[in-house]
Amino acid sequence: MTNRLSLVERSRAFLHYLDEWYDNLPELQLSDLVGAAPERTAVFSIDMINGFCKEGPLSSPRVGALSASVADALQRAYDLGVRALVLAQDAHNPDAPEFQSYPPHCIAGTPESQTIVELSNLPFAGEMTVISKNSLSAFIGTELAAWMRDYPQLETFVVIGDCTDLCVYNAAMHLRLEANALHMQRRVIVPAATVDTFDTPVCTARDLGIKAHEGDLHHMLFLHHMALNGIEIVAKLA
Repeated sequence: MTNRLSLVERSRAFLHYLDEWYDNLPELQLSDLVGAAPERTAVFSIDMINGFCKEGPLSSPRVGALSASVADALQRAYDLGVRALVLAQDAHNPDAPEFQSYPPHCIAGTPESQTIVELSNLPFAGEMTVISKNSLSAFIGTELAAWMRDYPQLETFVVIGDCTDLCVYNAAMHLRLEANALHMQRRVIVPAATVDTFDTPVCTARDLGIKAHEGDLHHMLFLHHMALNGIEIVAKLA
């Protein structure tokens, strides 16, 4: 039996602190970040596909609302000369082991696995690199590590998309932990306004017999956890 914890009683001060921390995140000027060396910056868009934004069992209005801001971030980065633009996206096998934890979603070749039109209609869409993935990780079992080896000059990585506590978290943490392990100079930046996660209210979860998922709490808590590990969390890229 686990020890009983009462988060309502014991974590009130921390939750107030978390609100204050989130409300005071700094803004970062994208032009300052890219500077005069756009070849040293990459932008990773995570899972901005139909199956999370527009249709299917895991689609979410919160995630769908990111579409315009993610497209804008990619457009502005491109206008500043950034060409290392990656779309890491679910394209699952029909029998993916992940379906033991989540309903079948974003199966390769289906509309759910396709890039949202807000990104595919960008004038430079054909220049972006699409990385298909079969799990929450953009790196394990994908071509992303090989792609990274072709861009050894990269020092700054901006991670945007969804979900804050799942695929965004895994991508940003991999970038940060790899740099730590290999003693590499690397900035990893996650703008809070350009990432989000889904929400499953307690009442809905109880009705359906599934696990609840409080979107705001998971969004903020995982951003904070990334910050604890050296990832730069900013309010937005202005």
